[in-house]
Amino acid sequence: MDKLITCAEILRKRHQFKGYIHLKILPGSSPATIEKAISVSNAVSLNIETPGKEFLEKLSDKKDFLRDIVEPMKLISRLTSQSRRKVKQTTQFIVGAAGETDQHIIKYTATLYERMGLNRVYFSIYQHNNTENRENANLQDGFMREHRLYQVDFLFRKYGFTQSDIIYDSSGLLSIETDPKEIWAKNHPEFFPVNVNTAPRYELLRVPGLGLTTVERILERRKVAKISSIDDIDIVNKRLLKASKYLNFGNLPQNKTFLFNF
Repeated sequence: MDKLITCAEILRKRHQFKGYIHLKILPGSSPATIEKAISVSNAVSLNIETPGKEFLEKLSDKKDFLRDIVEPMKLISRLTSQSRRKVKQTTQFIVGAAGETDQHIIKYTATLYERMGLNRVYFSIYQHNNTENRENANLQDGFMREHRLYQVDFLFRKYGFTQSDIIYDSSGLLSIETDPKEIWAKNHPEFFPVNVNTAPRYELLRVPGLGLTTVERILERRKVAKISSIDDIDIVNKRLLKASKYLNFGNLPQNKTFLFNF
């Protein structure tokens, strides 16, 4: 940590570098070291690695989850919230190394956003060193698992989803075959169809196939003209075709429940 901070100080003071510096905080760093690191950086990160003490103990007998990771992260949150500069805090989970479920990771992710005000959580699938395992189909499922976690993270940060909106299988895992937003839609047929001409932004963002850019386009276009079909939104692709199953273009009562063959 001393070497990292010294390097950042040389950049800031000797070379008058005004650009972006992201410093890693090592587990177990002292409060004084953490405070100094924040003073010379734009972002800091201390990797949480696992969703809880019980899982970290399976990987390391040298790190104490609460003392070396959680308490420093809490301090970072307090210091960055008090700083006049906007210093970001991020962290990362290693996925699949300690037998944790997606539900464990997502619960911790939501807590980190809600209670510590983190700016971003990252996920990295655990990979064995030998070549045979790298070629194994299970590793491909692992990469998809990582991808699904990033999708949930995006739903939290950009789409207004909460922990209660995320649906798992009986083992506490996300579906490999279907993305979490569509899983939610299939389990809430009473929410659909959504009227594309009157629904608020929040409801449009719940529609599978509609992303942030497309929803903003819908909101702008319906200010000047009624949207009568999926073709009025954009060039029809696979995502818009998916969205069309969940949308109502004004020819059906908004408050009526419809059953779809998903």
